[in-house]
Amino acid sequence: MTTSSRSIVVTGASTGIGRAAVFALLEQGFRVFAGVRDPAAAARLADAAPAGSGDRLQTLMLDVTNASQLAAAAGSVERAVGESGLWGLLNNAGITVNGPLEHADLDGLRRQLEVNVVGQVAVTQAFIPLLRRARGRIVNIGSVAGFMAMPGLGPYAMSKHAMEAFSDSLRRELRPWGIEVSLLRPGPIVTDIWKKGVSDAEALQRDLSSQALADYGPLLGALYRLGKQAERHASPPEVVTRAVVHAFTASSPKTRYLMGTSSGVRKWLARLPDRWLDALITRTLRL
Repeated sequence: MTTSSRSIVVTGASTGIGRAAVFALLEQGFRVFAGVRDPAAAARLADAAPAGSGDRLQTLMLDVTNASQLAAAAGSVERAVGESGLWGLLNNAGITVNGPLEHADLDGLRRQLEVNVVGQVAVTQAFIPLLRRARGRIVNIGSVAGFMAMPGLGPYAMSKHAMEAFSDSLRRELRPWGIEVSLLRPGPIVTDIWKKGVSDAEALQRDLSSQALADYGPLLGALYRLGKQAERHASPPEVVTRAVVHAFTASSPKTRYLMGTSSGVRKWLARLPDRWLDALITRTLRL
């Protein structure tokens, strides 16, 4: 099969890594089904697609937590690919919910896990039958937060730790059918998530009680400063899309890809004894 006859589904394709991945895969000659949550995003994606790729890009209305949308999307893809099956699935959709766990909004925490974990499982379940036909590949977007959890970022880190386990179990379960599963672990990447993170941090400080601010104000301030610093040194989305392309085209894709500014350093730090790392993080945040 040539890349032009191979199809890949990308979730969370409206912005950031998902959008960049759609364009990179189109440039490689793949047919791409891009999952978005509103028609305006679909129109923007189609308008910005690389020249000559219009007939290979199809948008899907797909909120990964919406069962009826997921069923409709899976049906559309199956009708399009037929017995050839689906070559790839990029599980990229995700949100961030942060703050000290003592004061975590439980509805927000449920939403974090529903989108970043349960939604990924639901999408994967829906497309495995098509992936099995093509002996295809699954690529999951994790994070350096999946192996190094910072204070104040617990809900997001919990979801990315779960993606580590999900990817490992899934890879071993699907091995008999030759379906490869890769996990991408990017560090800070230049996307709109940083602007949203800053606004969320400001909203969190407004919403917390006076006692919570007294207890965790220094931590929130330190994370705000750290986030602004990370935004200035974040890597471009292309460092992730290169790994995406490799995972879908290499004869033997990696099970894990590490990329982006500081990701290697964090991986090394994560090997330190827990107490040493705790002390280092506390000192770095000046708490």
